[in-house]
Amino acid sequence: MRWVVLDTETTGLSPLNGDRIVEIGAIEVSRRSICRDKVFHHYLNPERDIPEEVVRIHGISNDKVKDAPVFADIADDFLAFIKDATLIIHNAGFDLGFLMHELQLCGRPDIASVPVIDTLVYARKRHPNQRNNLDALCDRYGIERGHRSLHGALLDAELLAEVYLAMTGGRQFSLADDMPAKPARSFVRLPSHLGQRNERAETAPLTKRKPVPISEEEMASHRALLERIHRESNGQTIWPLEDALPPSA
Repeated sequence: MRWVVLDTETTGLSPLNGDRIVEIGAIEVSRRSICRDKVFHHYLNPERDIPEEVVRIHGISNDKVKDAPVFADIADDFLAFIKDATLIIHNAGFDLGFLMHELQLCGRPDIASVPVIDTLVYARKRHPNQRNNLDALCDRYGIERGHRSLHGALLDAELLAEVYLAMTGGRQFSLADDMPAKPARSFVRLPSHLGQRNERAETAPLTKRKPVPISEEEMASHRALLERIHRESNGQTIWPLEDALPPSA
């Protein structure tokens, strides 16, 4: 089986608010080995400003990508690189949302049916109630990341490939059946995949509902709880007690 481990860096958190991809990195994993000679990596001109607070995270400034290609320039090569592969992504909905939006903007084929494994979902099942970001997983599985001071798409893809192999049994055998692939569309809810639903119209009736009635017994229980918190904290609650408590019956 052929896997492609993928990561992106972006100008922000939401493609629907105008954010774009500034770096894409992917590396092939085949027969339980990382193919370091089979990589796809590009810095991209997002055709918009990169906020300074984001630059501090990934180190990719406007000057660094001003002469880089735009996504449309590399879209066909990207689609060719992932052809017939299962994508492995950490927090898949984030990266897929950007990728599918970029492909839509430049009129390229949809990848909604491409199989995807989300390692974050799997990590949360294996390690509930623990930190499961990429740094934490590298530390948990003894994967060296000392050379990683900033986020970088290709470096993160390589680290994630190591994490994926470690989580699924190492290089000798696979427990990948415990990490099923799902089509990309199951991770992303872009407007084009919602059948032109108007979510604002759909949620409007919810905002017009009458308040849920609260009984006197519930109000009394709430008041007793607030009084107990105030008492046991020696009056150190952050809210003024008289403002927080409902009036007594």
